[in-house]
Order: sequence, then C-alpha cells, then structure tokens
Amino acid sequence: MVSIKRVAKLVGSLITVSVLTTALVACSGSSRVRKPAELVPVKNQFDLQEVWSASVGSSETFNFHPAVAGDAVYVTSHGGDLAKIDLMSGKKIWVAEVPEKIVVGPGSDGRTTVAITNKGNVYAFDDNGKPIWNVSVGSEVLSEPVVAGGLVVVRTLDNRFMGLDTQTGARKWIYQRQQSALSLRVGYGMLPINNEVIVTGFAGGRFGMIAIANGGLVWETPVSFPKGFSEIERLNDVTAKPSMMGEILCAVSYQGRIGCGQARTGALLWFKDYSSYTGTAQSAELVFSANEKSHVTAFATKDGTQVWENTQLTFRDLGEPMAIGRVLLIGDAQGYVHAFSQANGEMIAARIRHDSSPISAAPIAVGGLILIQSQGGKIAAYSPK
Repeated sequence: MVSIKRVAKLVGSLITVSVLTTALVACSGSSRVRKPAELVPVKNQFDLQEVWSASVGSSETFNFHPAVAGDAVYVTSHGGDLAKIDLMSGKKIWVAEVPEKIVVGPGSDGRTTVAITNKGNVYAFDDNGKPIWNVSVGSEVLSEPVVAGGLVVVRTLDNRFMGLDTQTGARKWIYQRQQSALSLRVGYGMLPINNEVIVTGFAGGRFGMIAIANGGLVWETPVSFPKGFSEIERLNDVTAKPSMMGEILCAVSYQGRIGCGQARTGALLWFKDYSSYTGTAQSAELVFSANEKSHVTAFATKDGTQVWENTQLTFRDLGEPMAIGRVLLIGDAQGYVHAFSQANGEMIAARIRHDSSPISAAPIAVGGLILIQSQGGKIAAYSPK
C-alpha cells in the first residue's frame, strides 16, 4: 500500500487525467490494467473536413485551451511562445516570446492578451504582439486566465483570485479561498458570462459565481460532499469548467456528483452520484459528461433522468466534451475525435485522427468552424459536414 504522504505527492504532481488514474489505482492496490477499448466501425452521418492547420508548439502534459476573440485565435506553447492566428485562414499574424515556460493557455479580449508562466508571472501584450506589462502574482497558476470587463482574472494554486487592470497590470481586487487539506493539483476552469461574472468550481465539491468588477462572491453551492475516511477518498473537487445553456448551469465533481441549477441563484434542480474531471457540455435539453472510465452519459437537464450511456470508448481517456447542433464531440488520448448523436449516444461519424497526441481540451465552435488543439501542438480548424 502506498503511504498517504507518497500518494499526496503523486496527486500533488497531477497534471493529466491519466496520471491521476494511475495514482488512485496504485493506492487501491488493484492490478487491473486500463486497456483502451478498440475502436469500432461507425456510421458516416457527420464529417469534419480540415480547413487549415498550424503547429503552435507542444503543451507537454498540460491542458492548453486556445482563446478566441473576434476574428483571431490566441495560443501558447510550453516553450514560451504566444501566437495570434487568423481564424479563417490559419495564418500566424504574430508570435511573441515569453522568457519562461508556460503552463496554461492564454486569455484575450482581442485588445489585451496574457500568458502566465510556471513562475506565476503574468505577461500582457497588445493586439500587435507588443509587450505592455508584466507582474508577479506570487504563486503558481494552472488555471487559464479570463480577460473581460477591463480586467484580467487570475486564479492561483493557493486559492486566490485576482483582478488585474488590462492596461497596467495593477491589482484591483483579490478574493481568497480557504485552503483544503488536499486538493487536485490541476487547473480549475472559469466560465465568463457577459463580461460580468465568472462561474468556477472549488475544492470540496462546491462551485460558485464571482463578480468580475470587484471579486465579490455572488453565490456558492455544493454539488457534492466529501465522503470516505482517507484524504484521498475525500477528494471531491469541481475542477472542470461548468457549462451553461440559457438560464441553466451544470457542474460535475471528481468522486462526487453531477448536477444542474439556476444560473442566477445557484440553486440546484437536481444532482446524481457521478465522477468526472473533464466537465460537462449542454444542449437545450441534455447535459453530457464522460467519467473516469471514459463512459459518456447524457442526463436530462430538467430532472437528471439518464437518457443514454455509451461505453464503447472505455479507458481511452476522453477529454472535455463539446455539444454542437445534434452532435457531441470528444477527443481522446490517442488524438482521435469522436462524434456522438446527442439524441441516443450512437457514434455517428467517420472519426478523425487530429494527430497522435492527447486531445484533452474541448473543441471550440466559432465562425462556422470547429477548432481543436492537441497537447502535441497542432491546432486545426474543421468544417462540419
């Protein structure tokens, strides 16, 4: 049996889903091998045709999301590059160099773009790629920043949220969360809404809404509660970015529950036992998620009724889901992108091989295109057919 100290160290170094799974299996003493399911033939009812692709540099084992603002896409690499790419053509408009390693994707509002390094330094650039300021936030940052409402919102690993002025980098506010005894060392996704608030998860199975203007906590709601005896068993964090459709927000916790509620108040309409660290995606009537076994499930957003479950991709380490039209898109650890029918969970597309590296970040739908970035550093725009 691995000691608690050793397991804590393993969890403390967690960057990818596969590392977490390995640590937990080792802790339980199980010898079961996570063998990825073989791919099965699928019906060609939906296709993705590549429009353009670009190499933007590897993110190593980190989960980088591109940022889209206006007609441009902003991307970072672990090596320290920050690039602006034309959305429609894939042409690189400019590339800026950051003098340290980067461990998260960028944030941008189309006027100010920021990259955060592994030393907790925030570097800001104008829309011509010219440096305008840099500041230290005094702690490691694994959560991608949000640039909205004239502020850069940064979340540090020691549970501080900061609002920095986009023009000067001056700190406008700070919101401090209490440290947990043990939490997952991952980025916690932040969902901005109307440049006014962000919705994000917390350790201990909770999520909440924070005002961008002043850092005030608007509401906080538990999705689930820690259970078990050891600190490992009681890990119960809402790490993935919550999703929103209309007035309904949905969130899921690791070793906890999935639930949906009212965006204005945070009051949950329902919750069910479930565990995921890759988050949720929503359509008008359904919420989708993939659990640790890479089983994909759809629930009714109004009452949590399970509508379908697909187990054909067991242990393929699925990434974050995206719902678009009648399709649910999810990448896997081998660089494939899979499409499911939202109605019944059937795999309905001739899957594509984006590249051979993990696709952990959710695809992004914008301007009639679907953007996909892999950990290997390939970003591509696809046209759905």
